[in-house]
Amino acid sequence: MKGFRELRVGQKAMDPVEKVYLLTQDFPRQETYGLMSQVRRAVISVPSNIAEGHTREHIKEYLHHLSMAQASLAEVETQLEIAARLKYLRSNQLAELLPEIGSLGKQLYALRNALIRA
Repeated sequence: MKGFRELRVGQKAMDPVEKVYLLTQDFPRQETYGLMSQVRRAVISVPSNIAEGHTREHIKEYLHHLSMAQASLAEVETQLEIAARLKYLRSNQLAELLPEIGSLGKQLYALRNALIRA
């Protein structure tokens, strides 16, 4: 089996991390320990859980970590929508990132299904 760094889904999960960090640097200062911190932790959790799950000994553990990655991805999406409603993000910034998040979610789902069938 490939190492986690070679997984396409793991590589793709790193892209939103960079984008979210860049987008959140312009959040208001009062959000440093609020929404900014929360969305950053959630987006980091996605590739982290993919990597951790991949290194686990049992498929069941891998599936559990992929499920957590999917949940974190949903959390990121929700938090970015909240940021847009609060006018911390422009609608075009959100519109650029949502399809990427949706695509990553589909890739995670496909990987989970492939592991279940294996």
